[in-house]
Amino acid sequence: MTKILIIGGVAGGASAAARARRLSEDAEIIMFERGQFVSFANCGLPYHIGGDIKERGKLLLQTPESFLARFNVDVRVMNEVISIDRLNKTVTIKNLLDGLEYIESYDFLLLSPGAGPIVPPIPGIDNPLTHSLRNIPDMDKILATLNSSKPQHATVVGGGFIGLEMMEAFHQLGIKTTLIEMADQVMTPVDREMAGFAHAEIQQKGVDLKLGAALESVEYLPANENLVLSLNNGEQLETGILIMAIGVRPETTLASKAGLKIGELGGIWTTPTLQTSDPSIYAVGDAIEEKDFVTGAQTMVPLAGPANRQGRMAADNMLGGAETYQGTQGTAICKIFDLAIASTGKNEKQLKREGIDYEKVFVHTASHASYYPGAEIVSFKMLFDPKTGKILGAQAAGKDGVDKRIDIMAVAQRAGMTVEQLQHLELTYAPPYGSAKDVINQAAFVANNIVSGDVTPIHFDEIDELEENQLLLDVRNPGELTNGRSIDGALNIPVDQLRQRMSELPKDKEIVIYCQVGLRGNVAYRQLVNNGYKARNLIGGYRTYTYAKA
Repeated sequence: MTKILIIGGVAGGASAAARARRLSEDAEIIMFERGQFVSFANCGLPYHIGGDIKERGKLLLQTPESFLARFNVDVRVMNEVISIDRLNKTVTIKNLLDGLEYIESYDFLLLSPGAGPIVPPIPGIDNPLTHSLRNIPDMDKILATLNSSKPQHATVVGGGFIGLEMMEAFHQLGIKTTLIEMADQVMTPVDREMAGFAHAEIQQKGVDLKLGAALESVEYLPANENLVLSLNNGEQLETGILIMAIGVRPETTLASKAGLKIGELGGIWTTPTLQTSDPSIYAVGDAIEEKDFVTGAQTMVPLAGPANRQGRMAADNMLGGAETYQGTQGTAICKIFDLAIASTGKNEKQLKREGIDYEKVFVHTASHASYYPGAEIVSFKMLFDPKTGKILGAQAAGKDGVDKRIDIMAVAQRAGMTVEQLQHLELTYAPPYGSAKDVINQAAFVANNIVSGDVTPIHFDEIDELEENQLLLDVRNPGELTNGRSIDGALNIPVDQLRQRMSELPKDKEIVIYCQVGLRGNVAYRQLVNNGYKARNLIGGYRTYTYAKA
């Protein structure tokens, strides 16, 4: 009989326990969780705080009793594994309720410790009004502060997933909210110009967004139950509750104490079969280093989806399987009020850092047939290899249809498709649901034009640096240029007048063309190059240029 010990529940550990039991009725399975809750919807915590999920009990996916009844797994909550004896294949556990310690042996050990919130040593940060959010007790403390002090103002530090979700939760509760982010953008998995859509949505909803700002000190004022926050730019603001959401750090203390290999990125080193440097010990979830699907390099991606799949795979391998983890793409999505932003694969920042050659396209088109009610613009970015057309990553923002497009791109990337092949995707179409040429088809058309040399692109980040031998041409209609909605120095010739007015353009200059989203610009580009002009088309048009500055 195989004896499996699992350290940590929630996503990876609980998935492994359930899978192991489905594979073997004979295995002895014990799962240790130092907290009160073994399996809960940690991604749902902000939505309970904000009132979207009304019942707290819906966050509790399994209890020790339900795990025992359904899977015959011995779940021991409030039990912390404090050491691992690899030589004798035992662990020492401390019962946190009575303080007693005891030992359990194992044939295989699975580490699923997760990652903890980063709380920097900022002066004054340790006070009753400052919180982070990782688990049910953290959520309960935040709710207790909201109920007891009834803050009029909330501050969230960190513009990642948890920070954005907590910002929205406070806003939904009618609490005036400030979001502070040290970078020049929120949601760093997407590039700056795509984050611009989030910035616009956040500010439109009345949230005070402070980019490029960092928290330097906190002063607790117990008399009026408030905090005074001092920022690195000299600003001060008073707030009633502070959420620290600047990121997470892998929990590797136990693994490190046991002498297991820690990777260069600071996570637990694992093989493709999810074994650690000790073949009898496996590790999954937010604490491990894993393979980047796109580059093959080591990466760390603290997301629930990979953790769940890794837990299942580790269980297979502990019970005789030979599954290998195929790598993480980092596919993710975030709701920001009425907007969704999602991504998969690599972003530009990562590609530049890793020295990978790439090209990019932007399209802005309707989520379904534009003439059918309810259509919303999907702003879509795709990154690809300019020589082979291999898909490197994709990002999208919009109020409808974002998840669908990024899910398709995640599958396409996983299947090794190129932009040429993307052109031929046959996707569902009826006016309420899609378009005859889907967002993805259109992005693939543009990308394939670049790969095949049918268009010479220029991008938003080059427009403000044009040279003397370049002329900027706006081919939109005059009515679209009102209220300063144009780029300084551009000559305006509407695309439908271009054939008749082409002689107004000099042939000794490169014509840089733009329209609203890039489509009419491409029509104008083809007219000009077919008439002997040297030209480039602004990919994504004025819309991309504008949101890059938001």
